[in-house]
Amino acid sequence: MRIIGNGVDIVENQRIKKAIIQKSFIKRIYSISEIRESKKIRNKTNFFAKRFAAKEAFVKALGTGFSNGINFNDISVKNKNSGKPELHIKDKIKKIIKRKFKLKKFKIFLSLSDEEKYSIAFVIINKT
Repeated sequence: MRIIGNGVDIVENQRIKKAIIQKSFIKRIYSISEIRESKKIRNKTNFFAKRFAAKEAFVKALGTGFSNGINFNDISVKNKNSGKPELHIKDKIKKIIKRKFKLKKFKIFLSLSDEEKYSIAFVIINKT
């Protein structure tokens, strides 16, 4: 495997706490599955902050930012039964990755962490 991109993002949780008061923010940033999952979570601020950081870290790893038609809710964080977070991306982003890096297969690695004041995400995109 070879690393083709990496990205990191840190978010102040208080900023997300203020933003998620607005339903329009939640709908614009988060996928339907993330919104559904959030209803089961007590600490919604950190839940949404980590996912926001993950999306930002991913587009940094991709090297495009939010351009080429990529939107926040095209990227979704889901946890395996073990708790390990995974990034799920829509087909249009997969096509961008394959075209940009001239790849047939790739793997995305995600690490999330949070504390009282901050949430952080680290993303690596590997050629497989």
